[in-house]
Amino acid sequence: MSFLDRVAECRVFDPSRYRPFRVDGAGVGLVAAGFAETLREFSDVFRVSDEAVDLADGLRGFDRRTEAVDGVVRRLAGLGAITGWRDEPYPVARSYAHPPLFTMERAAVPLFGVRACGVHMNGFVRDAGGTKMWIGRRSLEKPTGPGKLDQLVAGGQPAGISVRDTLIKECAEEAAIPVELAARAVPVGGVSYCTERPEGLRRDVLFDFDLELPADFRPANADGEISEFYLWPMERVIETVRDTDDFKFNCALVVIDFLIRHGLIGPGDPEYVDLLGGLHG
Repeated sequence: MSFLDRVAECRVFDPSRYRPFRVDGAGVGLVAAGFAETLREFSDVFRVSDEAVDLADGLRGFDRRTEAVDGVVRRLAGLGAITGWRDEPYPVARSYAHPPLFTMERAAVPLFGVRACGVHMNGFVRDAGGTKMWIGRRSLEKPTGPGKLDQLVAGGQPAGISVRDTLIKECAEEAAIPVELAARAVPVGGVSYCTERPEGLRRDVLFDFDLELPADFRPANADGEISEFYLWPMERVIETVRDTDDFKFNCALVVIDFLIRHGLIGPGDPEYVDLLGGLHG
């Protein structure tokens, strides 16, 4: 196994299986053919053809679109077609730079192949023994990646909340990191991918942060999403990412990005160039 195996997990995508999801002619997502047929039943909200899924022309304005799509999504959830309901509205937009056209329940986002954003923070410690990284183990109750390894702090970015405010909120909820300490987190870039998962098509952008923590810091989970924390030497982190699939698929990419930026994977590694390109898709 290798680091590139982790990248390959995030590159499982057959474009021929999908139709564009459009609003006023602009692409905002990708819908699998099977789910597109499910949406035919809701012809007052979606116009389904063999080429695309379009939001109905008569749905104009942010509020009206949001209400119409939410009604369909809730009906599908009631039928069991959408699971893992979060009560978190996510923005649906032409691109990150454009204002949202409407919002959609987070659990439905992968089924519509809508681009979603999140924050992931590497918490690490430097001491006489070298660099160590805090790792979280996801609760078995999580709808995605139950029991998998994760960053110290990670979470999706709901509509109407900035990236920085999302990070501060997740720091408090997931690891009991005080605001004044969380504010020291440094934005260091991000990773992106398009991959098919059991919940649908994940087209995500993860904004990465690094936070160097005091040696005496001990995380404590407050929202029930993390069952355990571990402080691992980087050698163990490297081996676990490279040789196992213990990390949640996207969390592995965030660790690889950290390893490259901190010189723990360098140009002498034969996978180096492929890894650089593989972190962005």
